[in-house]
Amino acid sequence: MAALLMAIYIKGFDTKETAALTDAMLYSGEVLDFKDKSVIDKHSTGGIGDKTSFIIAPIAAACGVKVPMIAGRGLGHTGGTVDKIESIKGFNTSLEMNDFKELLYKNGLVMIGQTKDIAPADKKIYALRDVTATIESIPLITASIMSKKLAEGTSGIVMDIKCGSGAFMKNIKDAKALAKSISNTALRFNKNIMTLITDMNQPLGFAIGNSLEIIESIETLKNNGPKDLTELCIQLAGGMIYLAGIAKTHNEGMKKAKEVLNNGLALKKFRELIISQGGDPKYIDDYSLFNVAFEKTEVLSPQNGYIKSIDGVKIGLQCVELGGGRKTTSDKIDFSVGFIIHTKLGEKIKKDSPLITIYHHKEQLELVQSIKKELLESIIKISNTVPKKINPLLIDIKTSWSK
Repeated sequence: MAALLMAIYIKGFDTKETAALTDAMLYSGEVLDFKDKSVIDKHSTGGIGDKTSFIIAPIAAACGVKVPMIAGRGLGHTGGTVDKIESIKGFNTSLEMNDFKELLYKNGLVMIGQTKDIAPADKKIYALRDVTATIESIPLITASIMSKKLAEGTSGIVMDIKCGSGAFMKNIKDAKALAKSISNTALRFNKNIMTLITDMNQPLGFAIGNSLEIIESIETLKNNGPKDLTELCIQLAGGMIYLAGIAKTHNEGMKKAKEVLNNGLALKKFRELIISQGGDPKYIDDYSLFNVAFEKTEVLSPQNGYIKSIDGVKIGLQCVELGGGRKTTSDKIDFSVGFIIHTKLGEKIKKDSPLITIYHHKEQLELVQSIKKELLESIIKISNTVPKKINPLLIDIKTSWSK
Protein backbone atom coordinates (compact mmCIF):
# COMPACT_ATOMS: atom_id res chain seq x y z
CA MET A 1 0.00 0.00 0.00
CA ALA A 2 2.89 2.37 0.77
CA ALA A 3 4.25 1.74 -2.74
CA LEU A 4 0.80 2.34 -4.28
CA LEU A 5 0.40 5.60 -2.37
CA MET A 6 3.79 6.78 -3.58
CA ALA A 7 2.90 5.88 -7.17
CA ILE A 8 -0.38 7.81 -6.94
CA TYR A 9 1.41 10.74 -5.33
CA ILE A 10 4.04 10.92 -8.10
CA LYS A 11 2.00 9.96 -11.18
CA GLY A 12 -1.47 11.22 -10.25
CA PHE A 13 -4.88 9.74 -11.14
CA ASP A 14 -7.41 10.59 -13.82
CA THR A 15 -11.12 11.07 -13.01
CA LYS A 16 -12.02 7.38 -13.49
CA GLU A 17 -9.13 6.18 -11.33
CA THR A 18 -10.06 8.64 -8.56
CA ALA A 19 -13.67 7.41 -8.77
CA ALA A 20 -12.55 3.77 -8.57
CA LEU A 21 -10.40 4.42 -5.48
CA THR A 22 -13.23 6.40 -3.81
CA ASP A 23 -15.70 3.57 -4.51
CA ALA A 24 -13.33 0.92 -3.14
CA MET A 25 -12.75 2.88 0.07
CA LEU A 26 -16.44 3.88 0.44
CA TYR A 27 -17.77 0.32 0.08
CA SER A 28 -15.12 -1.19 2.34
CA GLY A 29 -17.59 -0.55 5.16
CA GLU A 30 -21.15 0.47 6.01
CA VAL A 31 -22.82 3.14 3.86
CA LEU A 32 -25.60 5.09 5.58
CA ASP A 33 -28.52 6.67 3.76
CA PHE A 34 -30.74 8.97 5.80
CA LYS A 35 -32.92 9.96 2.80
CA ASP A 36 -33.36 13.31 4.52
CA LYS A 37 -32.59 16.57 2.72
CA SER A 38 -31.72 18.31 5.99
CA VAL A 39 -28.75 15.99 6.71
CA ILE A 40 -25.71 18.07 5.72
CA ASP A 41 -22.06 17.92 6.73
CA LYS A 42 -19.02 20.12 6.30
CA HIS A 43 -15.42 19.19 5.75
CA SER A 44 -12.19 21.17 5.75
CA THR A 45 -8.96 20.11 4.05
CA GLY A 46 -7.18 21.29 7.18
CA GLY A 47 -5.18 24.30 8.22
CA ILE A 48 -3.47 25.82 11.22
CA GLY A 49 -5.93 26.98 13.86
CA ASP A 50 -8.90 25.58 11.93
CA LYS A 51 -11.49 24.90 14.60
CA THR A 52 -14.60 25.79 12.55
CA SER A 53 -16.32 22.40 13.05
CA PHE A 54 -17.03 23.11 16.73
CA ILE A 55 -18.71 26.40 15.81
CA ILE A 56 -20.56 25.76 12.54
CA ALA A 57 -22.03 22.38 13.51
CA PRO A 58 -23.95 23.85 16.52
CA ILE A 59 -24.93 26.93 14.45
CA ALA A 60 -26.33 24.79 11.62
CA ALA A 61 -28.02 22.36 14.04
CA ALA A 62 -29.65 25.27 15.89
CA CYS A 63 -31.19 26.29 12.53
CA GLY A 64 -32.63 22.82 11.89
CA VAL A 65 -29.83 21.13 9.96
CA LYS A 66 -28.94 17.57 10.99
CA VAL A 67 -25.14 17.32 11.17
CA PRO A 68 -23.56 13.81 11.24
CA MET A 69 -19.91 14.74 11.73
CA ILE A 70 -17.41 11.89 11.37
CA ALA A 71 -14.02 13.52 11.85
CA GLY A 72 -10.35 12.56 11.82
CA ARG A 73 -7.39 12.84 14.13
CA GLY A 74 -4.26 14.94 13.56
CA LEU A 75 -2.51 14.52 10.22
CA GLY A 76 0.84 16.12 9.41
CA HIS A 77 1.12 19.72 10.61
CA THR A 78 -2.64 20.14 11.15
CA GLY A 79 -4.53 19.24 14.32
CA GLY A 80 -7.40 16.76 14.31
CA THR A 81 -11.04 17.58 15.12
CA VAL A 82 -11.39 14.46 17.28
CA ASP A 83 -8.19 15.21 19.23
CA LYS A 84 -9.38 18.74 19.96
CA ILE A 85 -12.88 17.89 21.20
CA GLU A 86 -11.46 15.17 23.46
CA SER A 87 -9.78 17.95 25.48
CA ILE A 88 -13.23 18.19 27.13
CA LYS A 89 -13.16 15.50 29.80
CA GLY A 90 -15.47 12.55 29.17
CA PHE A 91 -16.42 13.48 25.61
CA ASN A 92 -16.93 10.16 23.81
CA THR A 93 -16.03 10.11 20.11
CA SER A 94 -16.29 6.30 19.81
CA LEU A 95 -20.02 5.66 19.42
CA GLU A 96 -21.68 2.64 17.85
CA MET A 97 -23.59 3.31 14.63
CA ASN A 98 -27.00 2.83 16.25
CA ASP A 99 -26.14 5.44 18.92
CA PHE A 100 -24.76 7.74 16.20
CA LYS A 101 -28.07 7.61 14.26
CA GLU A 102 -30.20 8.00 17.40
CA LEU A 103 -28.28 11.09 18.58
CA LEU A 104 -28.44 12.64 15.12
CA TYR A 105 -32.23 12.58 15.11
CA LYS A 106 -32.56 13.42 18.80
CA ASN A 107 -30.20 16.43 18.92
CA GLY A 108 -29.56 17.22 15.26
CA LEU A 109 -25.83 16.95 15.89
CA VAL A 110 -23.30 14.21 16.61
CA MET A 111 -19.50 14.26 16.39
CA ILE A 112 -17.46 11.07 16.34
CA GLY A 113 -14.12 9.74 15.12
CA GLN A 114 -13.74 7.32 12.29
CA THR A 115 -15.23 3.94 13.19
CA LYS A 116 -14.50 0.41 12.00
CA ASP A 117 -17.87 0.57 10.21
CA ILE A 118 -17.33 3.71 8.09
CA ALA A 119 -14.72 3.53 5.30
CA PRO A 120 -12.31 1.26 7.26
CA ALA A 121 -9.96 1.18 4.26
CA ASP A 122 -9.57 4.95 4.53
CA LYS A 123 -8.69 4.74 8.22
CA LYS A 124 -5.69 2.52 7.44
CA ILE A 125 -4.62 4.49 4.37
CA TYR A 126 -5.12 7.83 6.18
CA ALA A 127 -2.65 6.79 8.90
CA LEU A 128 -0.16 5.46 6.35
CA ARG A 129 -0.21 8.65 4.25
CA ASP A 130 1.04 10.61 7.24
CA VAL A 131 4.18 8.49 7.60
CA THR A 132 4.92 8.01 3.87
CA ALA A 133 4.89 11.74 2.95
CA THR A 134 1.96 11.23 0.53
CA ILE A 135 -0.54 13.60 2.14
CA GLU A 136 -0.56 16.34 -0.51
CA SER A 137 -2.16 14.46 -3.42
CA ILE A 138 -5.45 15.60 -4.99
CA PRO A 139 -6.78 12.08 -5.81
CA LEU A 140 -5.79 10.74 -2.38
CA ILE A 141 -7.33 13.74 -0.61
CA THR A 142 -10.50 13.42 -2.74
CA ALA A 143 -10.90 9.68 -2.09
CA SER A 144 -10.20 10.06 1.63
CA ILE A 145 -12.63 12.92 2.18
CA MET A 146 -15.42 11.65 -0.05
CA SER A 147 -15.34 8.00 1.07
CA LYS A 148 -16.12 9.21 4.61
CA LYS A 149 -18.55 11.96 3.67
CA LEU A 150 -20.52 9.80 1.21
CA ALA A 151 -20.73 7.01 3.81
CA GLU A 152 -22.40 9.41 6.26
CA GLY A 153 -25.60 9.43 4.20
CA THR A 154 -25.84 13.20 3.83
CA SER A 155 -27.79 14.87 1.03
CA GLY A 156 -25.19 17.62 0.70
CA ILE A 157 -21.70 18.65 1.72
CA VAL A 158 -20.05 22.04 2.32
CA MET A 159 -16.35 21.76 1.53
CA ASP A 160 -13.84 24.27 2.91
CA ILE A 161 -10.70 23.99 0.77
CA LYS A 162 -7.77 25.75 2.37
CA CYS A 163 -5.28 27.51 0.14
CA GLY A 164 -1.94 29.09 1.01
CA SER A 165 1.30 28.59 2.91
CA GLY A 166 -0.38 26.85 5.87
CA ALA A 167 -2.52 24.48 3.76
CA PHE A 168 -1.97 21.31 1.74
CA MET A 169 -3.00 23.26 -1.38
CA LYS A 170 -0.36 25.99 -1.70
CA ASN A 171 -1.86 27.86 -4.66
CA ILE A 172 -5.27 28.75 -6.09
CA LYS A 173 -4.77 26.55 -9.19
CA ASP A 174 -4.34 23.39 -7.07
CA ALA A 175 -7.18 24.42 -4.74
CA LYS A 176 -9.53 24.84 -7.70
CA ALA A 177 -8.43 21.47 -9.11
CA LEU A 178 -9.26 19.81 -5.77
CA ALA A 179 -12.61 21.66 -5.62
CA LYS A 180 -13.47 20.35 -9.09
CA SER A 181 -12.38 16.80 -8.21
CA ILE A 182 -14.51 16.81 -5.04
CA SER A 183 -17.52 18.36 -6.82
CA ASN A 184 -17.35 15.76 -9.62
CA THR A 185 -17.27 12.95 -7.07
CA ALA A 186 -20.18 14.41 -5.06
CA LEU A 187 -22.35 14.86 -8.17
CA ARG A 188 -21.59 11.30 -9.32
CA PHE A 189 -23.28 10.16 -6.07
CA ASN A 190 -26.18 12.64 -6.45
CA LYS A 191 -25.02 14.84 -3.57
CA ASN A 192 -25.36 18.64 -3.55
CA ILE A 193 -22.03 20.33 -2.97
CA MET A 194 -20.76 23.79 -2.07
CA THR A 195 -17.02 24.37 -2.32
CA LEU A 196 -15.35 27.37 -0.72
CA ILE A 197 -11.68 28.14 -1.30
CA THR A 198 -10.46 30.04 1.75
CA ASP A 199 -7.15 31.67 2.61
CA MET A 200 -4.67 29.85 4.83
CA ASN A 201 -1.63 32.11 4.50
CA GLN A 202 -1.93 32.69 8.24
CA PRO A 203 -3.49 30.74 11.12
CA LEU A 204 -7.27 30.98 11.49
CA GLY A 205 -8.16 32.83 14.68
CA PHE A 206 -5.44 33.23 17.30
CA ALA A 207 -5.28 29.85 19.09
CA ILE A 208 -3.21 26.83 18.00
CA GLY A 209 -3.30 23.67 20.12
CA ASN A 210 -6.07 21.37 21.33
CA SER A 211 -7.42 22.91 24.57
CA LEU A 212 -6.62 26.47 23.44
CA GLU A 213 -8.61 25.96 20.21
CA ILE A 214 -11.68 24.60 22.01
CA ILE A 215 -11.61 27.59 24.39
CA GLU A 216 -11.48 29.93 21.36
CA SER A 217 -14.35 28.00 19.75
CA ILE A 218 -16.51 28.44 22.86
CA GLU A 219 -15.65 32.16 22.92
CA THR A 220 -16.76 32.37 19.27
CA LEU A 221 -20.05 30.64 20.14
CA LYS A 222 -20.43 33.31 22.85
CA ASN A 223 -19.99 35.87 20.04
CA ASN A 224 -16.58 36.98 21.36
CA GLY A 225 -14.47 35.20 18.75
CA PRO A 226 -11.80 36.50 16.36
CA LYS A 227 -13.17 38.38 13.35
CA ASP A 228 -11.75 36.04 10.69
CA LEU A 229 -12.91 32.85 12.45
CA THR A 230 -16.42 34.23 13.03
CA GLU A 231 -16.72 35.44 9.43
CA LEU A 232 -15.70 32.07 7.98
CA CYS A 233 -18.02 30.14 10.31
CA ILE A 234 -20.98 32.29 9.21
CA GLN A 235 -20.11 31.56 5.55
CA LEU A 236 -19.81 27.80 6.10
CA ALA A 237 -22.85 27.43 8.37
CA GLY A 238 -24.88 29.59 5.97
CA GLY A 239 -23.94 27.17 3.19
CA MET A 240 -25.09 24.18 5.23
CA ILE A 241 -28.42 25.88 5.99
CA TYR A 242 -28.83 26.70 2.28
CA LEU A 243 -28.06 23.14 1.08
CA ALA A 244 -30.51 21.77 3.67
CA GLY A 245 -33.30 23.80 2.05
CA ILE A 246 -33.88 25.82 5.24
CA ALA A 247 -32.83 29.01 3.41
CA LYS A 248 -33.59 29.98 -0.19
CA THR A 249 -30.15 31.53 -0.74
CA HIS A 250 -26.69 31.36 0.79
CA ASN A 251 -27.09 34.93 2.04
CA GLU A 252 -30.33 34.03 3.78
CA GLY A 253 -28.57 31.03 5.34
CA MET A 254 -25.83 33.34 6.63
CA LYS A 255 -28.46 35.64 8.13
CA LYS A 256 -30.03 32.71 10.01
CA ALA A 257 -26.56 31.62 11.19
CA LYS A 258 -25.88 35.09 12.63
CA GLU A 259 -29.23 35.06 14.45
CA VAL A 260 -28.56 31.81 16.38
CA LEU A 261 -25.03 32.99 17.17
CA ASN A 262 -26.37 36.26 18.58
CA ASN A 263 -29.29 34.81 20.56
CA GLY A 264 -27.29 32.01 22.22
CA LEU A 265 -29.07 29.06 20.55
CA ALA A 266 -25.83 27.87 18.90
CA LEU A 267 -24.02 27.81 22.27
CA LYS A 268 -27.00 25.94 23.77
CA LYS A 269 -26.72 23.35 20.98
CA PHE A 270 -22.99 22.91 21.69
CA ARG A 271 -23.83 22.32 25.37
CA GLU A 272 -26.35 19.65 24.30
CA LEU A 273 -23.70 18.00 22.14
CA ILE A 274 -21.23 17.77 25.05
CA ILE A 275 -23.84 16.38 27.46
CA SER A 276 -25.22 13.85 24.95
CA GLN A 277 -21.74 12.41 24.32
CA GLY A 278 -20.68 12.15 27.95
CA GLY A 279 -18.62 15.35 28.24
CA ASP A 280 -18.60 17.78 31.15
CA PRO A 281 -20.64 20.92 30.19
CA LYS A 282 -18.97 22.91 33.00
CA TYR A 283 -16.02 23.42 30.62
CA ILE A 284 -18.17 25.94 28.69
CA ASP A 285 -18.34 28.29 31.67
CA ASP A 286 -15.09 27.47 33.48
CA TYR A 287 -12.01 27.42 31.24
CA SER A 288 -9.79 26.55 34.24
CA LEU A 289 -11.10 22.97 33.87
CA PHE A 290 -9.20 22.64 30.58
CA ASN A 291 -5.77 21.09 30.65
CA VAL A 292 -3.68 24.13 29.66
CA ALA A 293 0.09 24.23 30.22
CA PHE A 294 1.01 26.42 33.18
CA GLU A 295 4.27 27.78 31.75
CA LYS A 296 4.02 30.63 29.23
CA THR A 297 6.82 32.22 27.20
CA GLU A 298 6.17 35.42 25.28
CA VAL A 299 8.02 35.99 22.01
CA LEU A 300 8.51 39.74 21.44
CA SER A 301 8.92 41.61 18.18
CA PRO A 302 12.58 42.41 17.48
CA GLN A 303 11.67 45.59 15.55
CA ASN A 304 9.01 48.09 14.52
CA GLY A 305 7.21 47.20 11.30
CA TYR A 306 4.38 45.24 9.71
CA ILE A 307 3.63 41.52 9.76
CA LYS A 308 4.71 40.35 6.31
CA SER A 309 4.23 36.57 6.53
CA ILE A 310 3.43 33.77 9.00
CA ASP A 311 4.51 30.24 8.04
CA GLY A 312 1.59 28.14 9.23
CA VAL A 313 3.14 24.77 8.37
CA LYS A 314 6.20 25.51 10.50
CA ILE A 315 4.03 26.68 13.41
CA GLY A 316 2.02 23.46 13.12
CA LEU A 317 5.19 21.38 13.16
CA GLN A 318 6.47 23.27 16.22
CA CYS A 319 3.17 22.45 17.97
CA VAL A 320 3.85 18.78 17.14
CA GLU A 321 7.34 19.17 18.69
CA LEU A 322 5.71 20.45 21.90
CA GLY A 323 3.48 17.34 21.95
CA GLY A 324 0.30 18.90 20.55
CA GLY A 325 0.37 16.62 17.49
CA ARG A 326 1.67 13.23 16.36
CA LYS A 327 4.93 12.18 14.74
CA THR A 328 3.75 8.55 14.60
CA THR A 329 0.23 7.13 14.72
CA SER A 330 0.82 5.70 18.23
CA ASP A 331 1.87 9.04 19.79
CA LYS A 332 -0.29 10.42 22.61
CA ILE A 333 -1.58 13.98 22.28
CA ASP A 334 -0.78 16.62 24.90
CA PHE A 335 -3.95 18.76 25.07
CA SER A 336 -2.29 21.46 27.13
CA VAL A 337 0.43 22.90 24.84
CA GLY A 338 0.18 25.35 21.95
CA PHE A 339 0.41 28.95 20.86
CA ILE A 340 -1.62 32.15 20.99
CA ILE A 341 -0.77 34.50 18.13
CA HIS A 342 -1.24 38.21 18.83
CA THR A 343 -1.00 39.69 15.32
CA LYS A 344 -2.40 39.20 11.81
CA LEU A 345 -0.90 39.79 8.37
CA GLY A 346 -0.44 43.47 7.51
CA GLU A 347 -0.84 44.65 11.11
CA LYS A 348 1.55 47.25 12.51
CA ILE A 349 3.70 46.11 15.39
CA LYS A 350 6.07 47.92 17.74
CA LYS A 351 9.41 46.63 18.92
CA ASP A 352 9.12 44.47 22.08
CA SER A 353 5.35 44.00 21.58
CA PRO A 354 4.18 40.35 21.92
CA LEU A 355 4.10 38.39 18.65
CA ILE A 356 3.12 35.02 20.05
CA THR A 357 2.78 33.24 23.41
CA ILE A 358 4.04 29.66 23.78
CA TYR A 359 2.20 27.37 26.24
CA HIS A 360 4.56 24.64 27.45
CA HIS A 361 5.90 22.64 30.41
CA LYS A 362 8.87 23.46 32.67
CA GLU A 363 10.92 20.58 31.35
CA GLN A 364 10.55 21.93 27.79
CA LEU A 365 12.54 25.14 28.34
CA GLU A 366 15.38 24.09 26.03
CA LEU A 367 12.89 23.15 23.29
CA VAL A 368 11.06 26.45 23.79
CA GLN A 369 14.27 28.41 23.22
CA SER A 370 14.75 26.53 19.94
CA ILE A 371 11.11 27.25 18.92
CA LYS A 372 11.52 30.91 19.87
CA LYS A 373 14.59 31.16 17.60
CA GLU A 374 12.69 29.49 14.75
CA LEU A 375 9.71 31.82 15.21
CA LEU A 376 11.85 34.93 14.95
CA GLU A 377 14.17 33.73 12.18
CA SER A 378 11.88 31.92 9.75
CA ILE A 379 8.22 31.67 10.84
CA ILE A 380 7.09 35.28 11.41
CA LYS A 381 8.57 37.80 8.96
CA ILE A 382 8.35 41.55 9.68
CA SER A 383 8.91 44.23 7.03
CA ASN A 384 9.37 48.00 7.19
CA THR A 385 6.47 48.59 4.77
CA VAL A 386 2.86 47.42 4.55
CA PRO A 387 2.63 44.14 2.54
CA LYS A 388 1.38 44.83 -0.99
CA LYS A 389 -1.08 41.96 -1.24
CA ILE A 390 -3.04 40.08 1.41
CA ASN A 391 -5.58 37.56 0.11
CA PRO A 392 -9.23 37.91 1.16
CA LEU A 393 -10.47 35.22 3.55
CA LEU A 394 -12.95 33.91 0.96
CA ILE A 395 -11.23 33.40 -2.40
CA ASP A 396 -13.84 31.45 -4.37
CA ILE A 397 -17.25 29.83 -3.86
CA LYS A 398 -19.29 27.47 -6.06
CA THR A 399 -22.52 25.54 -5.48
CA SER A 400 -23.45 22.51 -7.60
CA TRP A 401 -26.82 20.77 -7.38
CA SER A 402 -27.32 17.11 -8.29
CA LYS A 403 -29.95 16.31 -10.90
